[in-house]
Amino acid sequence: MSGAHEGVAQARRWVWQRISAMVLALCVVVHLVLMIVAVRGGLSAAEILSRTQGSVAFAAFYALFVVACAVHVPIGLATIAREWGRLGERAARWLSRGFALVLLLLGLRAVLAVVSPGA
Repeated sequence: MSGAHEGVAQARRWVWQRISAMVLALCVVVHLVLMIVAVRGGLSAAEILSRTQGSVAFAAFYALFVVACAVHVPIGLATIAREWGRLGERAARWLSRGFALVLLLLGLRAVLAVVSPGA
């Protein structure tokens, strides 16, 4: 990749990491507030799960959380792989893409398991 193209790619990664960080920060705050309210309200884990089943809003919120993680984490992982692991740009990119796919699949599977009736 030429120097100009690499600069543009770095700028895009920087922007996506910052946007995903903002989404993650909001999701973490909402998640913590929900958990604190639920626990203080005396709900057990089973009662919380019974309320999440079939909830489109719950599924959408946590799917957004998962997607934000799948965008944010691999960008940092690729940087660490290049700087600390001494991987080349291409190897670091493929490692991070594979990790992003694993995060996305496992995270969405967990969301589906929690919102699906009878989970």
